[in-house]
Amino acid sequence: QVQLVESGGGLVQAGGSLRLSCAASGRTFSSYPMGWFRQAPGKEREFVAATRWTGANSYYADYVDSVKGRFTVSRDDGKNTVTLQMNSLKPEDTAVYYCAGATNRLLYVSRLVEDYEYWGQGTQVTVSS
Repeated sequence: QVQLVESGGGLVQAGGSLRLSCAASGRTFSSYPMGWFRQAPGKEREFVAATRWTGANSYYADYVDSVKGRFTVSRDDGKNTVTLQMNSLKPEDTAVYYCAGATNRLLYVSRLVEDYEYWGQGTQVTVSS
């Protein structure tokens, strides 16, 4: 059984930082994209960041414009984990954050919810002003 388990959410003041972690079990995602999405109340789930291994010690990362320069996605394929470091948090970053894993080898990275087959249960991030 494949599971993705997020941790690290919480309440933080604007300008603060949080580090989200996602641990995968049941299969390896080392050759596949893994992403972070978020969903605020009353809104659709939206792409935040994604990463995949590109060979040797290289990884490719993609970010939505609103988090570029503030968030950093990374992964440890040996541990089957992906991390989202969030700095300079803003109230508009408040949402439930989800980790996602894809299993399509032809997929480089994706910003689409439907391209990810596995999802975590989500972790709440609340940024107060």
